[in-house]
Amino acid sequence: MPPALSSADAAAVPGKGRRRVWFDLHSWVGLKLCVLMAFVCLTGTLAVFSHEIDWALHPQMRVSPGPQHASLGTMVGAVQRAYPAWTLNGLSAPKGPRSAAMASMETDDGRLRFVWVDPYRGTVTGDTHWFNAQRFLRNTHRHLMMPVKFGVPIVSALSVALLVTLVTSLVIYRKWWRGFFSLPRPERQRRFWGDVHRLAGVWSLWFIALIAATGGWYLVESLGGGAGGQPDVLPKELTDPGATVTQPITPTAIDRAIAQAHDEWPGLQVRRLALSDRGLVIEGQAEAWLVRDRANALGFDPTGSTLIGRRIAGELDVHHRISEMADPLHFGTFGGLVTQVIWFVFGLLLTALSLTGAYLYGLRVADVLRAAARRSAKSRAVA
Repeated sequence: MPPALSSADAAAVPGKGRRRVWFDLHSWVGLKLCVLMAFVCLTGTLAVFSHEIDWALHPQMRVSPGPQHASLGTMVGAVQRAYPAWTLNGLSAPKGPRSAAMASMETDDGRLRFVWVDPYRGTVTGDTHWFNAQRFLRNTHRHLMMPVKFGVPIVSALSVALLVTLVTSLVIYRKWWRGFFSLPRPERQRRFWGDVHRLAGVWSLWFIALIAATGGWYLVESLGGGAGGQPDVLPKELTDPGATVTQPITPTAIDRAIAQAHDEWPGLQVRRLALSDRGLVIEGQAEAWLVRDRANALGFDPTGSTLIGRRIAGELDVHHRISEMADPLHFGTFGGLVTQVIWFVFGLLLTALSLTGAYLYGLRVADVLRAAARRSAKSRAVA
């Protein structure tokens, strides 16, 4: 974000007046929020690869590919045998060919843990703490480790600042479309960094617009305009209020439900299982594009034999569909490694824009101070 003009530099901006106002607004927003903006952008950029960071840190998450995959029921059975006193809440499919499947569990004293399962051999590789690099980066980026009701609106309100800088930059940078291949000029430090700032800004226009739009949606949600919960595919209560579930859902029941899910919905790619005393929910990706796994779901009774309900992303109303699209678009997870790399690179560019804008302001102030010092020295010499 370009820095504000000083009075000495006002003449350097073509068309003073209205364009000067836009320039000063762009500069003021960029300077006042540069540190917070850079921090939020950087944590969000790192969050794109948060799973990969955890994968590198925790050997329990790393596996060697095998000739075939174990069934999800087999993996659930391995987890239940390894941790019989813990409660299994869900199982997520591996993120990649060398990643373990993740079971979300609650210990007997109420703590949350992740248990990792080799998807090829169906064996448990170990467990890790719930608060990992992924959770740290998500919480830091999403609400700055503050209470959610305060932190989320503060962070998502930066989308307004992004929108302001986007619009004002298009006004003050005349014929900006010519700047895609304008290489930085190395004659002077200030000119060089100004060219770098503009070059990065032009290439990042689409990304700034996307992050501003999704961040704006998060702001709407945090202020009470969210789409609300998804239609439930399981009954809210047990059919028989007096019934108690003494046994967890069995691996056989899970495999039976998945087989039936494939028969009922051949295009569903199973990505997650959610278990409770009310039954089993199978979530994944299907025909609809740009949605979270939870947007497609099938609900089964605890025996895995009766389909209770279904949720189809393509049939969601517009409000819920936007809600499901926000995360994949914001973090670039919808296209696998390719989109993650693209989002990571442009996230770094967005971080650099915040920092170079502040640096340019410092260079401008230094130039003004030097010029004032020269004028003062010249005046003393004449006197």
